[in-house]
Amino acid sequence: MKFVHAADVHLDSPLHGLERYEGVPVDEMRGATRRALGNLVELCREERADCLLLAGDLYDGDWRDFGTGLFFAAQMARLREAGVRVFVVRGNHDAASRITRSLRLPDNVHVFASRRPETVVDERIGLAVHGQSFAKAEVTDDLSAAYPAPCTGLLNIGLLHTSAGGRPGHANYAPCRLESLLARGYDYWALGHVHAREVLHEGPWVVFPGNLQGRHARESGPKGCTVVEVDDGRIRSVEDRALDVVRWALVDVEASGCGSPTEVLERLERALRFALTDAQGRVCAARVQVSGRCGAHGALLANRETWIADARALATDLGSGSLWLEKVRLDTAPETDWAELASRSGPVAELLRDIEALRGDEMRRHRLAAAFADLGAKLPAELKEGDDTFRIDATQIERLLSSVESLLLPRLLDTESGR
Repeated sequence: MKFVHAADVHLDSPLHGLERYEGVPVDEMRGATRRALGNLVELCREERADCLLLAGDLYDGDWRDFGTGLFFAAQMARLREAGVRVFVVRGNHDAASRITRSLRLPDNVHVFASRRPETVVDERIGLAVHGQSFAKAEVTDDLSAAYPAPCTGLLNIGLLHTSAGGRPGHANYAPCRLESLLARGYDYWALGHVHAREVLHEGPWVVFPGNLQGRHARESGPKGCTVVEVDDGRIRSVEDRALDVVRWALVDVEASGCGSPTEVLERLERALRFALTDAQGRVCAARVQVSGRCGAHGALLANRETWIADARALATDLGSGSLWLEKVRLDTAPETDWAELASRSGPVAELLRDIEALRGDEMRRHRLAAAFADLGAKLPAELKEGDDTFRIDATQIERLLSSVESLLLPRLLDTESGR
């Protein structure tokens, strides 16, 4: 026997946080969850799987139209042609109370009821699947506690959408203790809800396969399903398979020691090449963060938009349309140790001490803001209209102080040293 375990398909859920710019592979990004589901169906057919287990959140919520349901039904019909049975539990996103539309599904698909746990037995392959769907999104009871005893002489699988003992970033739905799952006596627990792959226990197996397709930068790395082989009623192998069509990557660029924006761009190129290789031919959506103390800090901040545009042009060139910079964050710092510099003598050190004094004196910042307000009142009327209106308050003064450190002080130091 062979079965495939997947969860959290979130069919037709859009990919989030993607900033559009010229050269973005929009067509490749659209419908990523549909293509990932198509990959799952094709895997089941190629592996000659006996059944597919879907552990909740097949949908991302109520359908906007019947297209979502029709697509799923068509994919399940492909599995019926291949003799693959499908077992489904609803999770918090596709709970019975949330999905108002419905379609008749092919007869190879069994959706577990939400009122109480039930068991489906397939004597032909020696399988018993136990499951219960969510009746509503906010299920706080331990559903597994009421799951039935295992069926003697069969491979027993528990299909459950749960937070288990609780996982960061996931609501604590249908919580349960690992010890309770193990005590149930099943051979395999097919879990869903947690979007990162995790094996909680082996023998018996308790597995989160992760979601099928990453949808934002916090869901980086390979995404897919778990393939399980059974021989003579015993589980022989449990393997994860990547099925995502868009691979999210977190790209950290260490800019320490870089003297110019061009050097930082060269380091970014090396990091992006690695991300493309790791994506294994998929579209790669990368979130870039540049950090570290460097001589290039002032120039990067002064020409921020230009450098980010250069970074995106680089990505377009490297990926030939398959690399998208979802977001670029510049978080560098000056190479100079301001605290050490402030202890010296000279005009730059004195300016630094004045900045720190102003930062620590709220009343002084408010008086300075009032002085700017008096100055603004004396300006010509044409300078008081539009987006560039002259307004400076205490909060803006704090931001200006940071800008002085980041932009002005490095230039003053260059001038002081004769560079």
